[in-house]
Amino acid sequence: MFWIVAAAITALVSLAILGPLWRGREGGRSVSEPAAAYDLRVYRDQLTEVERDLERGVIQPEDAVRLRTEIGRKVLEADRRLSQTAPATGRGGMLGAALVLALMLAGAIVLYLREGVPGAPDMPLAERFAAADAAYRARPAQAEAEVAAPARPAPDLSEADPDYLAMVDQLRAAVARNPDDPQGQQLLATHELRLGNLTAARQAQERLVALAGDQADAGQLMQLASLMVEAAGGLVTPEAEALLARALALDPGQPQARYLQGVMLIQNGRPDRAFPVWRRLLEEGPESAPWIPSIRSAIVELAWLAGDDEYQPPAPAADLRGPDAEALALAEDMTPEERQEMVEGMVSRLQDRLATEGGAPEEWAQLIGSLRLLGRDDQAGAILDEARQRFAGAPEALAVIEAAAEGPGPETIPETAAEPVPETAP
Repeated sequence: MFWIVAAAITALVSLAILGPLWRGREGGRSVSEPAAAYDLRVYRDQLTEVERDLERGVIQPEDAVRLRTEIGRKVLEADRRLSQTAPATGRGGMLGAALVLALMLAGAIVLYLREGVPGAPDMPLAERFAAADAAYRARPAQAEAEVAAPARPAPDLSEADPDYLAMVDQLRAAVARNPDDPQGQQLLATHELRLGNLTAARQAQERLVALAGDQADAGQLMQLASLMVEAAGGLVTPEAEALLARALALDPGQPQARYLQGVMLIQNGRPDRAFPVWRRLLEEGPESAPWIPSIRSAIVELAWLAGDDEYQPPAPAADLRGPDAEALALAEDMTPEERQEMVEGMVSRLQDRLATEGGAPEEWAQLIGSLRLLGRDDQAGAILDEARQRFAGAPEALAVIEAAAEGPGPETIPETAAEPVPETAP
């Protein structure tokens, strides 16, 4: 069917180009005749008209003589110019146009044979769904995908703090002595990820989820799925999909799990199902969330593939922020009690929103910094641990959060990375 339609369109285009040239050839003459030939016909018609006017008595004989003389000079001049003009070659014009058209068609065929898929059969919608289902079922297992994934460069630890590296070594030894300690596995997964040891982080998180069993929460499941996807070179394997399903069953609004679910649907040829998932994530925001840039860059094309060619993504919206140093400076004219009440209210609203709706890493960092400014180090440490779990699969987001944890504050925040690592019980 494709070749029939393509041939019909080609024939119509060829006729549209060559038709005017062919119609213009009358008795072997080209339509592009010289201007002198046209003038010569006009002057001859004028001479005939002079004779008619003289017979009807419209003009006098002497006027007829004068007009014949004047028109005769014009006829001679036109005839002279016509003799100097090269005869038009209608056949050559036709051949030239046909040659150009043939070259264009040949170029189109060569381009299609190079870039297209000549042997691809027609695929009705039902067959496309069947092919997508076959690709979905043929996905490699996690172990196979990790073997086939591009090799990752070894993490560069040349600029890492030696004390911190020694602390992580102590943590590894402690976890090796007591591999069934959930807290030790969680700490190890966090710090291995910070060092870029993806495989070690995934193994620790996998052990943590296994120890938790049915009690594993959505954040732990999502973090393990993210690590597995990254280890598999970006492929959402059946094992990672199962973890995402468990996470969404516990927390249907979990944004990172929904984002990865959309990635899986796209990878398996179902843009019609991925588009609603990503569209809702984009509408919910916040704009600074780590998954929003990739969604916004692909959502229009995804909508077109899903059959919605009129979709327009929402404009970026400004995110609500918690109090920062500038906001505190503006409150210098308040009494200490008023200033404290203002900051407490802002921090409380931000914390409630992040707990119920989630947010971008910058918002979590803002909350951690604000709590430290208020002297709530224990609460800031708890928020920091939660943020690390939420963004475990996004190194860029973790960098923002860790920067807030290491920033200035009234006291040093009590986080695991800053304290000596306690050995787990043997």
